Amino acid sequence: MTLASVEVGQQLPPRTVHVERSSLVRYAGASGDFNPIHWDERFATAVGLPDVIAHGMFTMGAAVQVVVDWLGDAGKVLEYAVRFSAPVPVPHDGGAEIEVSAVVKSVDAPARRAVVEITATHGGAKVLTRALATVATD
Repeated sequence: MTLASVEVGQQLPPRTVHVERSSLVRYAGASGDFNPIHWDERFATAVGLPDVIAHGMFTMGAAVQVVVDWLGDAGKVLEYAVRFSAPVPVPHDGGAEIEVSAVVKSVDAPARRAVVEITATHGGAKVLTRALATVATD
């Protein structure tokens, strides 16, 4: 991907991320985040959640993958920040789907950078807001 091929308004190819409970267990092991809201349904519902929920950082990482795939190089993601707006419940049977899309919001040709806005939803509700990735374009 070169600067010449990046335009404001450009849509990146969308993706659907399927999340299973086993994905959360593996993520807990890798991240060290063993909070029971991510694996124990009884605990999660007892504290008012609808079900076990995906880790916020898991969701954040899964969402930025649409940008990484477009760039072809994770090292070109220079900055990435989000606000978490809703949890992703992950039912035991069937798991959950996170729909991810992205659009180029701005291009800074002299700096050879672009800002990409990511939209991540589950069940029609946004799970991330202000999800912006600053990327190198060359």
